[in-house]
Amino acid sequence: MTRRTTPPRPLDVESLFPELAAYRGTTTRLHPRPGTPDASMSSVGGPLLWPADEPWPACTERHGRSRGRRPADIHEQRRILAEAWARDPDAGPTEEERRRLTELSREHRLADLADTDPVPMIGLAQLYRRDIADLRPGPDDCDLLQVFWCPFDRHGATGYGLSLDLRWRRSREVTGALLTPPRPEVVGYEGYVPEPCVLHPEQVTTYPFAGLLPEELCARIDAWEEALEEEAEEARERANEEEREQSWDSQEEYEEWAKARAAEAPPEPPRYQYDLSIPPGWRAGGFASWHLTDPTPMNCHTCATPMELLLTIDSSEWDGGSGSWKPLEEQDLPTHRSATPTEITVGRWGELNIFTCPTDPVHEHRWSIQ
Repeated sequence: MTRRTTPPRPLDVESLFPELAAYRGTTTRLHPRPGTPDASMSSVGGPLLWPADEPWPACTERHGRSRGRRPADIHEQRRILAEAWARDPDAGPTEEERRRLTELSREHRLADLADTDPVPMIGLAQLYRRDIADLRPGPDDCDLLQVFWCPFDRHGATGYGLSLDLRWRRSREVTGALLTPPRPEVVGYEGYVPEPCVLHPEQVTTYPFAGLLPEELCARIDAWEEALEEEAEEARERANEEEREQSWDSQEEYEEWAKARAAEAPPEPPRYQYDLSIPPGWRAGGFASWHLTDPTPMNCHTCATPMELLLTIDSSEWDGGSGSWKPLEEQDLPTHRSATPTEITVGRWGELNIFTCPTDPVHEHRWSIQ
């Protein structure tokens, strides 16, 4: 199995802020990548080790569920696009393929399906504790976590929430596994449909979201980042001034100069949030990011104990702001085709943080989208 290795951080943040040593933690980056997992493996979108005599999770909340796209069409559309762009990055799909893609993008209506009829949940992931160092313990001696969600986002008080179902089990007790699980006929959003991925777990160091650090330490980190950004802006201004003072005899000469300037340009200054604290992508344990909203207390509704991060489900493994986390083995891969292996989309290209109670993992979980 090919490893995925996180590059060293741009700098040692504890050397700048020694107090961070007291808050240092670990998280396990799952590194999902396209593959053909089986039920004995940790995976995203793969077959689950599910007892044949146990009812498959289903959503019975009242919401529209009779109109949407077929999961098989979504998988085929992705396959056609991937093959087309790999074949010809400039031209993409052929005319024939474009006609087929138009057909596959159609929505379908199930006239005989009521708003409260059970709709099978999608098996999103299964994680064996033996594989993932930072996966929190389940109840008793359960060793396998299975994650499901409803493929429609019409839940909760707002009518725009998602519905999650977490199941813990002892894998050794499953003797007769379900070979053909039920599938929803249509889904409300293609981002709920995962592509099968194997995992390449890697434990890395992590630090809390800056807004949850002591106020004085957070202020010093902010001041340090502002100083770095001012230095970078001054460097850009000097470079622009140099360009204005230059003259070239030809377009080719200018392009050579511009190429040399780009090669010598200093990298963007590191940021605590994007480069030094919380890695992007799917991961287990560690600290939640609160970059979209202010930090929200996540206390258990049953016992009021502060909850801990169980799992982060991310829309991408890295992006333009978090590219320093791109694995060493994948430095040459283009971001737009390699950073979204699961094809999952959370909200508006965000991440889903799932929290559980450290006192009793059976207590109801909570979640936040960032």
